Amino acid sequence: VNDNPLQYMLTLSGTLRLPKIGFHPPFLMLMPVPLDVETEAVVTIIPQDFIRPSRIRVKLPEFELPDGTRTCPLSVQFPEGQDIVLSSDGTSNELTCHISFRSSKPMSFLREMLFIDEEDNRYCSHFWLLEQQTIVFLPYIRTWHCTALIKKL
Repeated sequence: VNDNPLQYMLTLSGTLRLPKIGFHPPFLMLMPVPLDVETEAVVTIIPQDFIRPSRIRVKLPEFELPDGTRTCPLSVQFPEGQDIVLSSDGTSNELTCHISFRSSKPMSFLREMLFIDEEDNRYCSHFWLLEQQTIVFLPYIRTWHCTALIKKL
């Protein structure tokens, strides 16, 4: 081998595919409800380009009320599980996510809800609470102009 050194060139090519998740529906408004009544909606999470199984967790925002109390009026449940499972053809399962809101005090906010996979990739969704407990789910970082979405209760 040392008497006849051969040079080999190895060329590799590939495509970088980062995992991502989509949401269906892309825009969601929870029903307006009176104070201290829960409202809920279902969102389908659509994983794309995952190369290994993963588990989704959610980081919910906390809010400080005018009296200094901290609260988290949002909750998330995955009734069929939080695991992204890959099939033999490379596709992944969709996840059903129940998002609910309940507050005993009037609130108004625009905050992030983070969906995080096992590799700490973060997928941002925005929640916009408008007057009298109407909440809008904005799964993409975009600006939405909403006027007169609800009438006051």
